Amino acid sequence: MATEVTNGNGVASDVTKNGDGHGSSDFKLKFCTVCASNQNRSMEAHLRLSLANYPVISFGTGSLVRLPGPTITQPNVYQFNKTSYDSMYKELEAKDPRLYKANGLLNMLERNRGVKWGPERWQDWPIGFPRLQHSNDKGSEGTEGGIVDVVFTCEERCWDAVIDDLHWRGAPLNRPVHVFNVDIKDNHEEALVGGRGILDLANSLNKAAVEERERTGHTAFDNGSSSARASFDERVPEILAEWQERWPNLPAVWTLAWF
Repeated sequence: MATEVTNGNGVASDVTKNGDGHGSSDFKLKFCTVCASNQNRSMEAHLRLSLANYPVISFGTGSLVRLPGPTITQPNVYQFNKTSYDSMYKELEAKDPRLYKANGLLNMLERNRGVKWGPERWQDWPIGFPRLQHSNDKGSEGTEGGIVDVVFTCEERCWDAVIDDLHWRGAPLNRPVHVFNVDIKDNHEEALVGGRGILDLANSLNKAAVEERERTGHTAFDNGSSSARASFDERVPEILAEWQERWPNLPAVWTLAWF
């Protein structure tokens, strides 16, 4: 059952500096960011988490990658897992450099191709299998085994898609995973704000994980068993509530799910 936490209409506070708030340990939670097309919101959050030295991967949940075109009825459509950000950049630059520079798509794709090869689809992700072919992705170190501790989605339909997919998979690894939705409007300005908010929440979660890992023992906590992480799991609602007070304009929901 999901727990919804919302609060007020105040102005979001400034985020701690990248790398702050991790605790005294070298331990890092592993994160995943998800939006519809693995282009804007999830990639901004992916970049910020990777720059803070967190292990991180990212995905989209749509059937196809859709980017704005010359009209609302003429989007640019690409396949997940098969089309690189670099090829998208070059195609749009050749089509209409003025349009796609003005609407921010070329800047976005320039950022994306510096983070990883191309957009991936959540539903196609073989959880628990090695991701050795992604060694050049930012944030790849620590995610080689194909497992994360926390998933951040960026809108409710993506959250629903992730939860439904996890239920359909049937939890073969019997490993808990915290799934948050941080509601972020799909534009470049809001993606920047949302990325800062997600990093702040990641810092708070990681700080608590470091503390509980010291109490329960490194080996058991790192193995991800539900019993070893129970004390951390119990702290998550309070962490989210405190974060929501700092970021009242980013409504959030949370649930504990299973890989």
